[in-house]
Amino acid sequence: MNFFNSVRFRIMIIMIALGIAPSMIIAKAVTHSYEKRAVSLRISNVRNQCDILCNQLVDVGYMENPKSNVIEKQLELLSNVYSGRILLINNYFKIVKDTYGLDEGKTVIAADVIRCMDGELTSNHNKENDYLELTIALKKPGQKDVQGVMLVSISAGEISSTVEFLKRNGILFQGIVTLIVVVFSYIASRILVKPFNKITKAIEEITDGYQKGDIFVKDYTETELITDAFNKMLNRMKILDESRQEFVSNVSHELKTPMTSMKVLADSLVGQENVPEELYQEFLQDITAEIDRESKIITDLLSLVKLDKRVSDLRIEHLNINDLLELILKRLRPIADKRNIDLILDSFRPVEADVDEVKFTLAISNLVENGIKYNVDDGWVRVSLDADHKYFYVTVSDSGMGIPEESLGKIFERFYRVDKSHSREIGGTGLGLSITRSAIVMHHGTVNVNSREEEGTTFTVRIPLLYIP
Repeated sequence: MNFFNSVRFRIMIIMIALGIAPSMIIAKAVTHSYEKRAVSLRISNVRNQCDILCNQLVDVGYMENPKSNVIEKQLELLSNVYSGRILLINNYFKIVKDTYGLDEGKTVIAADVIRCMDGELTSNHNKENDYLELTIALKKPGQKDVQGVMLVSISAGEISSTVEFLKRNGILFQGIVTLIVVVFSYIASRILVKPFNKITKAIEEITDGYQKGDIFVKDYTETELITDAFNKMLNRMKILDESRQEFVSNVSHELKTPMTSMKVLADSLVGQENVPEELYQEFLQDITAEIDRESKIITDLLSLVKLDKRVSDLRIEHLNINDLLELILKRLRPIADKRNIDLILDSFRPVEADVDEVKFTLAISNLVENGIKYNVDDGWVRVSLDADHKYFYVTVSDSGMGIPEESLGKIFERFYRVDKSHSREIGGTGLGLSITRSAIVMHHGTVNVNSREEEGTTFTVRIPLLYIP
């Protein structure tokens, strides 16, 4: 078995994904949160100190006369503490002071400086060059007039180093989590899949013939449902196998019986000398009857074989069911007249439907013929036709001997006979009702039976008016 196509492998993948994904998200969220928080704190601290310094700059008028040793020392100290650079820009965008001493006297026009001149404080984190930049407006407290801008650039190296440290530790943490999750998922998948392995083993034992009974694996609801479904299928297969064995046995017996009778009759003639012609005639008539019986059994078997084929073999036509039933009764009336049995057709309404004429005729003929065969002399067989908006119904009732209650569930089985001696006496093969049911099922219909001994039998056939493949 390919492990990578197994349920166990899929369970492992899902558990690994569920275990690793949260750790990756958490590690990334922690790193991002720290970086954002550290940058915010650094900018806040620097801005507070710069605000104090800016107030001193405004008080001493440094922007008009940039010559104050105290201010310059404080600027140098602040830039050294934060490993940064401070630019003082007047309202003409001219650099008055540069702690690096590189750009003094130059003009600078930057978006952040312009926004700060308009009273908007700005700050940003340049991750590519690893520094923080912020602007502070130079103005007297309570006044709107801006005398200039302090542009501060400080190093973000400590923050970046800490972020890298967190990332490395995060990768290590994810590696440990991955290892733990893989081991755990491997063990858990074995435990989770174990009941399914039990099912597989039990099925293999049944297949190999080591286990005869049902299987029970009730570890999970799913395994219980699977085993219940399998047991139902197994029981159904056992029933079908028993039915097949019984069918083969019955076929063998039914085909063998006429052959045995013919052989006995033929041996009797061969073993006697000077046999009278009358005896020859009698034995030959018996042999002919047995041949006819054999031929009828074979014909019925061939009909079953044809009905067991695909439904695509149906030749559906839109036919008048009233006329078709009248024709069926007309063909069977000579058989009924021999025992003075009345054939009655009750048509409650005109009915047209999609049917295969041959197979439908075969099904109804079998029901009517059974009603005649298993009837009493001077009895009756009544065929009724009715319909609604979706189905049409054919009911075949008779005044015959009826069917015992214990046999009602078996009469559609092949070769089943309610009264075997009487069935053989009137020439039944035990295949007629099985042929009838197969033909009706091919039309997506149903056939039901209601009967009581000595009170007669009623078969009800329901078939859709429109045949939908």
